[in-house]
Amino acid sequence: MTQTMYISNAAEVITMSGHSEQPATKERMSDIHVIKNGSVWIKDGIIEDVDTDENIRKKYADDIRMAEYIDATGKIVTPGLIDPHTHLVHAGTRENEYAMRLKGKTYMEIMNAGGGIHATTRATKAASHEELYRQTKKRLNQFLLHGVTTVEAKSGYGLSWEDERKQLEVAQQLQNDHPIDIVSTFMGAHAVPFEEKDNPDAFVDRVIYEMLPEVAKKNLAVFNDVFCERGVFTPEQSKRILEAGKEHGLIPKIHADEIEPYGGAEIAAEVGAISAEHLLKASDEGIRKMAEAGVIGVLLPGTAFFLMAEYANARKMIDSGVPVALSTDANPGSSPTISLPFIMNLGCLNMSMTPEEVLTATTINAAHAIKCAHEAGSLEKGKRADVTIWDVPNYLMLSYQYGMNHVDTVIKAGRKLVEGGSLCKDEILSQY
Repeated sequence: MTQTMYISNAAEVITMSGHSEQPATKERMSDIHVIKNGSVWIKDGIIEDVDTDENIRKKYADDIRMAEYIDATGKIVTPGLIDPHTHLVHAGTRENEYAMRLKGKTYMEIMNAGGGIHATTRATKAASHEELYRQTKKRLNQFLLHGVTTVEAKSGYGLSWEDERKQLEVAQQLQNDHPIDIVSTFMGAHAVPFEEKDNPDAFVDRVIYEMLPEVAKKNLAVFNDVFCERGVFTPEQSKRILEAGKEHGLIPKIHADEIEPYGGAEIAAEVGAISAEHLLKASDEGIRKMAEAGVIGVLLPGTAFFLMAEYANARKMIDSGVPVALSTDANPGSSPTISLPFIMNLGCLNMSMTPEEVLTATTINAAHAIKCAHEAGSLEKGKRADVTIWDVPNYLMLSYQYGMNHVDTVIKAGRKLVEGGSLCKDEILSQY
């Protein structure tokens, strides 16, 4: 039986249309395509039409009475938000390190002393598959409540094949069980295991010759990522890992130039990475090469905010032609948040982005960063009906009122999962 849904008479429908083939760059990041008094017609989980309410009513007059009706009067409608960089599957928290940093310790000092990534690795190794599943499912529900319908999930808190596989298998199970779409990234090269810090090349070889073939064989990830940073993986090691991943069909991503300029942006361009992420210290040459190669800059202002660091130069990247996306970098150490709306606030207030650019960066450009722009990231005929309805009268309110969650309704593939700002009663969304 055909299932139809009619989202009616929104003050604004922000479609993000016209960017599905290529990510938006420069001034096109401001082309968000707003329909006043707009409506969305959904059929069997797919967007059938987006137009003014008057035109939708005329076009579907014979079917409106049979459709599930959602009154969006006085509210705005956007594509479901997309978070293209998270460390979703992990165990434990690191609030003790937060207190240490407030007393003067740096992130890298804590990590080199066995904390940081290593602390979360220990907790994740100790957790069972069931416990990781439970904790991650809870986070996914919170993402839904903040308007997110698709997330990328990195491994990287295992640093052994057994524990990397456990993270990837939890993400895979939740992709099957939970309504949010999860796109997985293998990040075995997140850190050198603490006990092997004096022999990092041996660990690099293990990632290349033992882990990557298994990831590909078991089809556990789409992307391959590496933390290219002094004291973690060198540019040469990073390039080896990313090129090896390409041989197994894994698309390269790179954690680049977060702590200091280290050539990560340049490597992203050299290896044909789909994205370079962080980029707080990216060089002008690196930015130029990324723009030439079409590498998406996934910027993570929540990390700069939480670490009290300098922000990535989003304005320079956008003006240079780099397609920019935004993400929470949700993780327990450097960005313990799942609020993509707050990240949008930071993009405007601390990175000189416009309200239009942050919408592009959290919808269609974010979709391109994880290769799902053909089905998500905009409200266009034929795309999956992933929709967020916000209880505000215009899109400027999303970046104007900071630290607030204006989500009213979230629809995933034509199915209503959040209503009135609360999770709908649904066995799938209940706590594990």
